[in-house]
Amino acid sequence: MDATLRVDATTSRDKLCIYRVPRYLQENDKKSYFPQTVSLGPYHHGKEHLLPMEHHKWRAVNMVMKRTKHSIEMYIDAMKELEEKARACYEGPIGWSSNKFAEMMFLDGLFILELFRGADNDKGFLVLGYGRNDPVFAMRGSMHSIQRDMVMLENQIPLFLATKTDQLEIKISLENDNFFNPIADKDKEELHCLDVFRRSLLRPSQKPEPRLSRTRWSWKRRAADKRQQQLIHCVTELREAGIKFKRRKTDRFWDIRFKNGYLEIPKLLIHDGTKSLFSNLIAFEQCHIDSNNDITSYIIFMDNLIDSAEDVRYLHYCGIIEHWLGTDSEVADLFNRLCQEVAFDLQDSYLSELSNKVDHNYNRKWNVMKATLKHKYFNNPWAYFSFIAAVILLLLTLFQSFFTAYAYIKPPS
Repeated sequence: MDATLRVDATTSRDKLCIYRVPRYLQENDKKSYFPQTVSLGPYHHGKEHLLPMEHHKWRAVNMVMKRTKHSIEMYIDAMKELEEKARACYEGPIGWSSNKFAEMMFLDGLFILELFRGADNDKGFLVLGYGRNDPVFAMRGSMHSIQRDMVMLENQIPLFLATKTDQLEIKISLENDNFFNPIADKDKEELHCLDVFRRSLLRPSQKPEPRLSRTRWSWKRRAADKRQQQLIHCVTELREAGIKFKRRKTDRFWDIRFKNGYLEIPKLLIHDGTKSLFSNLIAFEQCHIDSNNDITSYIIFMDNLIDSAEDVRYLHYCGIIEHWLGTDSEVADLFNRLCQEVAFDLQDSYLSELSNKVDHNYNRKWNVMKATLKHKYFNNPWAYFSFIAAVILLLLTLFQSFFTAYAYIKPPS
């Protein structure tokens, strides 16, 4: 009761950044949004299948206390100082006592920091005192599933708690395979792991400035109907209109361009965690008022391009898509399901201008005619030989007809 009244008294929602995934997004796939290995924050705390990791969190606490010679009480007291601010980050009241909430935030925050420190280099966990074959604190074993859970929207704690705990600024780096890398950045206040991960995906910003106008959240302008989310035609249709594809050599997967008839798309690696990651990034952009929709725009763009396994196969041939899934059909199905219920304003996409250019090129009649001829009649080398032979035969026939007619009109004297 005390905790509920405290939350109700907090009228400001400016700190809100950790949300429940909307039900309309969960309908097709709940597994992508719910942690399988570790709970972080209050939403999934105490669930039976996540309880084994609680033991390892306390192992981390004991290791840190041993290294720092500090008392747990000092950290708990620091968490209590930030309790009201932390509660304001969550959607809906957290009906926990002050002591329980502070302990959970301390435990989860320290666990995250220990993972950051250990993943900083190949020997990070060894330096911290963990064994080479540690089941959790090693760059092997369960680390992959832990990292996947750490970027789920409902499985977050505010990063200012971790900063308070260790006075570190946290940033996630994709350039490092470990993907969690503590780096100081005084200019930005990261909200939580998912937010930092998203920012690292979109950095450096060579795109138009984020469109943060709140008018874009009007439901009159945003469509959840996939038929109204058409940024671009599919690969097969674009090829038939003469548009070519090639891989763009950059590590920024969203940095697509259209130049000289070529749609240049950076390489995208798709693995078993891609669906969950993209789903949670989309959910965050759908929920957070101060977020742009760049990840959602990219995914809808790719969904438009990929209608079938044939489209995936051609993008793979061009070096644009690499995947570790079973079949090309699974990749097509992944993209086709990701944005089924997503509300999206086409005009608010950073790819809208590029899409208009491609569409203008697509609608040129001469391009369509050339592509149709090439696709239907010149799709193998023998077709060219047959065409040349037919042209030669036609010319010979014309010459013969001409000379026959000429001899009739002007007979030799």
